[in-house]
Amino acid sequence: MSADQPAACCPPADDRPDLRPVEGEEADVELAALAKAIGHPARVQILRLLARRSACVCGEIVEELPLAQSTVSQHLKVLKDAGLIRGEIDGPRTCYCLEPRTVRRLKALIGGL
Repeated sequence: MSADQPAACCPPADDRPDLRPVEGEEADVELAALAKAIGHPARVQILRLLARRSACVCGEIVEELPLAQSTVSQHLKVLKDAGLIRGEIDGPRTCYCLEPRTVRRLKALIGGL
């Protein structure tokens, strides 16, 4: 992969409407899990960084945050486990990008408060 080519991990746009309810017990559990995933300032910074990019981000995440590689990796794992980001292995590194459908769902759940 050259510097001019974006990594292939970014999901294609999924414009299908999410018709799940934004209220009720299941929605509350889902919102709580997503809120827990973004409940640390470093994870919010990571999401903002990824939102500003149109392609996957690999090593730049560590360069952008005043945290150790291992700490950034743990935050990335939390975000990935919550479905907010996608990570694909590209040789010796993992490249990350937002999972737009989950981010839209988070916004809808918050809007339902």
